[in-house]
Amino acid sequence: MRNSPIGIFDSGIGGLTVAHALKEKLPNESIIYFGDTEHLPYGEKSDEAIQNFSKNIAEFLERKNCKAIVIACNSASSVAFDIVKKTVKNIPVFNVIDPVVREVANKCNSCKIGVIGTKATIQSGVYTKKIQKICSTAKVSAMATPLLVPMIEEGFVNEEISHKIIANYLSNKSLANIDSLILACTHYPLIYNEINNFYGGKVQLIDSADIVANFIFLQLEKMNLISKNKNPKYQFYVSNYTKSFAKSAKFFFQEEIEIEEVNIWN
Repeated sequence: MRNSPIGIFDSGIGGLTVAHALKEKLPNESIIYFGDTEHLPYGEKSDEAIQNFSKNIAEFLERKNCKAIVIACNSASSVAFDIVKKTVKNIPVFNVIDPVVREVANKCNSCKIGVIGTKATIQSGVYTKKIQKICSTAKVSAMATPLLVPMIEEGFVNEEISHKIIANYLSNKSLANIDSLILACTHYPLIYNEINNFYGGKVQLIDSADIVANFIFLQLEKMNLISKNKNPKYQFYVSNYTKSFAKSAKFFFQEEIEIEEVNIWN
């Protein structure tokens, strides 16, 4: 069980930021990654659709004998976390929201926190509720930024068009005078530098990947599930294979990877 793989899923390439952070933090762990590219982006789907997709993927990862499952997608973490836990009752399930909320809220005292994410994540209100439950004096301004995921998936990064879209969103008055900004989508680290440049480095950007990886490391350690495997394997699956996804995935994971298309919906 200890040497079984960690299963990670997202709607596309965004969750690879979490997968890569886990690889760095836990170098002996095997990883199985599933990108649901057929249904990308999750943020535009209904709660019921996201829950159904997540349930199917969790069952796929359970069949692959994963020892833990990481929902590396804020939209799915927002609306499908409980469904996934019920689906795979004997496997620990982690989301990308709770570790970030704890990290931010415990350091906050009457600060103003900005949150950007998909429509599904922002409409759920999950970040505002969870942060204010821990720190009631925190002011949270959450805004949906739905163009960012398709922009990133299509490779429009660090270009004139991405600069304009990012500036248009971040100039919104609801995000004025924030102390920190939670990048509440695992795709957003790829535009970290562009966002940081917009703010001139004066706003603290909260990138979930390392926070989530550190949290999972501690939890697996408590459960005595840290692998001792010296030859970990990395397997990558998608529901719809495209060359652009493969190119982006290799850049995102920062090494050559082989991707297999599978149909888990029948």
